[in-house]
Amino acid sequence: MKFTVEKENENVYKLDITIPAKDAARAYDEAVKRIAQYVNVDGFRRGKAPRAVVERQVGTERIKHEAMDAIMPKAIAEAVKENNLDVITQPYITKFDFTVGQDLTAEVKVETRPEVVLGEYKDLEVEVESAKVADDAFDKAMQNILNQYATQELVVDRPAKDTDIAVIDFEGTVNGEKIQGGDAKNYPLDLAHSNFIPGFAEQIAGKNIGDEFDINVTFPEEYHDEKLKGQPAVFKIKLNEIKERKVPELNDEFAQKVGPFKTVDDLKADIQKYLDNQKENTNRVNSENAVFAKVIDAASVEIPQSMIDREAESLTNDYKQRLQAQGLSWESLEKTQGAASLTDTIKEDAKVRIKNSLVIDKIAKTENIKLEPQDLQKKFAQLEAAYGMSQADLMKQLGKNPEVFASLSQQALNDKVRDFLMEKNSVKFIEPKKEKVETK
Repeated sequence: MKFTVEKENENVYKLDITIPAKDAARAYDEAVKRIAQYVNVDGFRRGKAPRAVVERQVGTERIKHEAMDAIMPKAIAEAVKENNLDVITQPYITKFDFTVGQDLTAEVKVETRPEVVLGEYKDLEVEVESAKVADDAFDKAMQNILNQYATQELVVDRPAKDTDIAVIDFEGTVNGEKIQGGDAKNYPLDLAHSNFIPGFAEQIAGKNIGDEFDINVTFPEEYHDEKLKGQPAVFKIKLNEIKERKVPELNDEFAQKVGPFKTVDDLKADIQKYLDNQKENTNRVNSENAVFAKVIDAASVEIPQSMIDREAESLTNDYKQRLQAQGLSWESLEKTQGAASLTDTIKEDAKVRIKNSLVIDKIAKTENIKLEPQDLQKKFAQLEAAYGMSQADLMKQLGKNPEVFASLSQQALNDKVRDFLMEKNSVKFIEPKKEKVETK
């Protein structure tokens, strides 16, 4: 095999590869045999049809492509290795000349990893604002626990309050037409925490059991259904029941009910521990992000447009799938944000992701940071816990989706590099900046 390498631009190389006629002919013959195994040819047992018959049946071009699929990957790999090319994407054949009995020639394009110039990434001192815990965080946490154990009692002697749960029948219309999915029977609506259209729950407060009335509201301009955006709607309501939330008394008996606590003080101590851990975790994440951001800012790399376009396409596909899962459409998002603006945002996100990945890989290579079996095992354990899967089932799924395995490996490497950066740099926590109070 012979090959020549030519640099076309900053990170694209052209490989001219020549496969000797003897090797190309052997690959062609083996391709004929493989194809004959699964092609039905009248008058011959499967796999026994002569070469000429198989050629007439499937065509020589298909056989040539089958042969090249077998012979070219090894040839390309040798050329890449010989020239120490750090290939970042799948090489692709741009043209070839394959005549059986003659040398096979092919032109292959490969894209290499852009050169990353690291700035200072060790012995840095980074200032990070200490996580702020709201003054009422403890009280809110305690109230949330009490609310979880609250009971609901029927009310028959007064109108609904804005803190009640109203059990209603409703049916909505816009311009006299029924709203699809805009009706229900005996729907329990928490008036204090309603996620209905603004103004809906407020108009139920003050009504009595058995009342039938109309509610007039307007759908928000950012509503996900194009037909309903900004449209005035009328909902016919019947109030069937009123329920009052009864919060339990905070005492030792309650503490024993909610967990392994003997007293209220034990419960309070556990809440405080949770808030302290939450603050500690926030500080840890913020510290990692601040150190990493400083390292990224200090590094420089010229990212080829082709890489940006591919990553942007991948991001776009991810966004579309997420929107679809939420019952939203990409087209509606383009109308809301503007197609050009949305494209620009995605491309900027793509640049950030690419640079982050390239810098991580560069640091890993420079510092000889390598993945060990236990690093991947840690990631596997996290997936097993998150999805309730056995290790055997997880490995089976990963076998079917090699791209997921590659993603997990990259995540595990990211974690190791971040741990390295935290070991080699120091963080100084400072008091959070006071929020400015606007005055009119």
